[in-house]
Amino acid sequence: MKKLFLFVAALLIVVLGAIAALVILVNPNQFKPLLVEQTKKQTGLDLVIEGDIGWQFFPSIGFELGKTELKNPSGFSSPNLFKVDSVGIDVSVMPLFDKQLQIGNIRLDGAEVHLETLKDGRSNLDSLTKAQASTPSNDAKETAPAAETPTANDSASAAQDWSINLAGVSINNALLEIQDRKAGTQTKLYDVQLQVSEFAADAWTRVDFAAKGSNNQQQFGASGNAEIKLSKDFKQYALRNITLDANFSDPSTRIDSAKLTLATFEFDKANALTFSAKGTASQMKLDANGSASVTVDQAISHVSVEKLDLTANLDGAALPQSPMKVTMQSSVAFDMTKNALSVVLDKLTANALQFDGKANVVLGDIPKVRFNLHSPDIDLDEFLGLNQSTATAESQPAAGGSAGKSSSDKAEVEPDLSALKTLDVAGDIAIDKFKASNAKMQNVKTSFTVNRGVIDLKSFTANLYDGSVKATAQIDARKTPATYTVKKTAIGIKVQPLLKDVLDNDKLEGTGNIDVNVQGKSLTPTGIKQNLAGTVAINFADGAVNGINVAQLIRTNYAKIKGQTVTDVDSVQKTDFSAMTATLKLNKGEMTTDNLNMQSPLLRIHGEGKANYLQETVDFLVRTSIVGTLEGQGGKNIDELRDVTIPINVSGQWADPKFKLVFDDVLKQKAQKEIDRGLEKLNDKIKDENTKKAVDGLLKGLFK
Repeated sequence: MKKLFLFVAALLIVVLGAIAALVILVNPNQFKPLLVEQTKKQTGLDLVIEGDIGWQFFPSIGFELGKTELKNPSGFSSPNLFKVDSVGIDVSVMPLFDKQLQIGNIRLDGAEVHLETLKDGRSNLDSLTKAQASTPSNDAKETAPAAETPTANDSASAAQDWSINLAGVSINNALLEIQDRKAGTQTKLYDVQLQVSEFAADAWTRVDFAAKGSNNQQQFGASGNAEIKLSKDFKQYALRNITLDANFSDPSTRIDSAKLTLATFEFDKANALTFSAKGTASQMKLDANGSASVTVDQAISHVSVEKLDLTANLDGAALPQSPMKVTMQSSVAFDMTKNALSVVLDKLTANALQFDGKANVVLGDIPKVRFNLHSPDIDLDEFLGLNQSTATAESQPAAGGSAGKSSSDKAEVEPDLSALKTLDVAGDIAIDKFKASNAKMQNVKTSFTVNRGVIDLKSFTANLYDGSVKATAQIDARKTPATYTVKKTAIGIKVQPLLKDVLDNDKLEGTGNIDVNVQGKSLTPTGIKQNLAGTVAINFADGAVNGINVAQLIRTNYAKIKGQTVTDVDSVQKTDFSAMTATLKLNKGEMTTDNLNMQSPLLRIHGEGKANYLQETVDFLVRTSIVGTLEGQGGKNIDELRDVTIPINVSGQWADPKFKLVFDDVLKQKAQKEIDRGLEKLNDKIKDENTKKAVDGLLKGLFK
């Protein structure tokens, strides 16, 4: 026991002696003038070290540097460019006698960095670059007299005798503030923590970090850890076991957690990445996660992301469908030298919607986007919830009071298209099956551009209802409300199923060709109707008008006039035609035509009038001439009306129109024809021309 005590006492004496020798023989303040002078020479700024550089002996032996400041040039709001409350450096004792500074750990407490740009463009970093640019060259240093800088030469010579190795770093409560008064921005990182537990070349070292920050109205924070390995020349490095957990908030967005993990990170190699994010954005809840394989080249000029697999769940009233599940499988490549991004989209789904394709983006003041997309099936009505809206509207009684009108008015707001002014987009979209406004289309192909506020639909083609359609259109959103033009040609369309699907109206049958040339302004439903103008030319063949049997209408009304019994009141309410043409003129809520013509073996019909598609009313006068036998329409023959023009007035709501024959005009025409036939016979017998004229004038005057 006594021997053990003597051994410990001897060891303690050796340690105390070593400490005493360290304090006596090695003076750390010999570095202080060198640090101050070299800082002034290299940066042009004043370095202030308060007090002496001293030793610390607990918990380990090392340097202790007190409050230190790197002063800002005059004219800047912060007095310091850099400040630290204290710096601690742990060192190994024995290598010091061989002038080897082996640093076990560097500790920085309360470090602050203030970077500032004034309104005139001057920065507190300018002095650093100017000082470095004005530093004398090596040749100049060689020609300078040694006597002029004896202290610097002696200090430099002493410093060159030392070798320095760094084992780790500990930074606590650091601050980085960046103010740009010219741009009006301010970014701050605070509560910065950095721990490097152990460091050696070509060995893995753990790094832990955390920070909070703000950028104008944005608040953010991040924490994480990683393992890093540096080569001996510090030119190559690799990372592994990387984890990052960040958060972000601004007035419209709050990301509570955004996590990222990388199993490894090495240049020119594929690195496995996983990520997730939870929060809210624009009153929409977001919960997303995914994985990918990331490759970065050695020059950090090209980044590629392969096997990107993303799943996101969205929930919010602003969505067309809520909740919405979005999945994506794709690959992405970014060329930093060209600011060019390319995306290959293997699959993108949003609930029932599905897309695939590719896109290229060149970043700039106005991003340049080019893309090509394909979808096997899009039901736009279901995606936008139009089917549900229709069902809800039908289940509720129409609001006749001011409250209903006010609700409608509030709902109809011009869409905000200002973002289109910052786009340069061009692309093609192909859709195998497409449904919109309950109209069903196939083989839809469209090509369009969006260039600084103008949407140009260069081409649109589709097959629908046994026919085809071609269209071009343009929307100019540079002013509010937006203006538009549409040109469309439809060929061989089966009219009845189209009208049934779109308008729930089966009044018209046939195969139709339609030419549309319209323009207007406003993109609200009511605004479109109020401002729509242009022409619609129709040419239908082999069809029928349902809801009215013109032949039966003529028979029954004529029979009533003659006092006869009506026997065919149960006939089908349908008027067949072999051809029907018309040019419809649209003008701010009203449609007019003066050349509606319909032909059949029985009838010739000419119509003119107007329809108000805001109030959904119609006021038409249809003039009908019988050119065949009425038996073709399932009725008795009334050849006595052949070649007589019969006016029919169509009026009321177009969902339930009322038909009225103007038979006083019919009787006049019939009587006139009887007179004409009588005159023909009489004129054959009267030889005197004057007598013929007198008789003709007398008979015709009876019906005026």
